[in-house]
Amino acid sequence: MKDHAPEPRGAMTIRTMPMPADTNGAGDIFGGWVMSQMDIAGAICAVENVGGRVATVAVEAMSFIAPVRVGDVFCVYTWIDRIGNTSIKVGMEAWTKSRDLPLRTKVTEGHFIYVALTDDGEKRLIDKTASA
Repeated sequence: MKDHAPEPRGAMTIRTMPMPADTNGAGDIFGGWVMSQMDIAGAICAVENVGGRVATVAVEAMSFIAPVRVGDVFCVYTWIDRIGNTSIKVGMEAWTKSRDLPLRTKVTEGHFIYVALTDDGEKRLIDKTASA
C-alpha cells in the first residue's frame, strides 16, 4: 500500500507569497515574517469564532520545520484548540508549495492564544453560544 503525503490540518485561513524583501541573511524568508503571517491567520480565526476584537497574548510551541523561500506559495491553516472565558487558543500549521516541486511542505506549526476585547480594549467574556 502506497503512503499518501500528509495533509494540512484545519482550514486554510491565509495564502500569500513571500518576496525578496522578506529574506534573512541566508536568503531564506525571515522567521519573523513567518510568525507575523501566522499571527494574522490566528487572529482571523479567533475573530471569526469569538465575534469581535482580539489581541495576541501568547505564542506556544512554535516550531520552524523547514525554510520558506522567495516565491513559495505560503498557506496557513488554523483550528480552534480551546475557547475559555476570555481567551481562545488557535492551533496552526504553515505549508508551502514550491514553484519547482508539486508537493506541499509543512514548514511551521504553533499555537497562539488571543484574548477577546471590548471596543475600548478591555477584556471581555466570550459568548460561547455565539461562536462558530
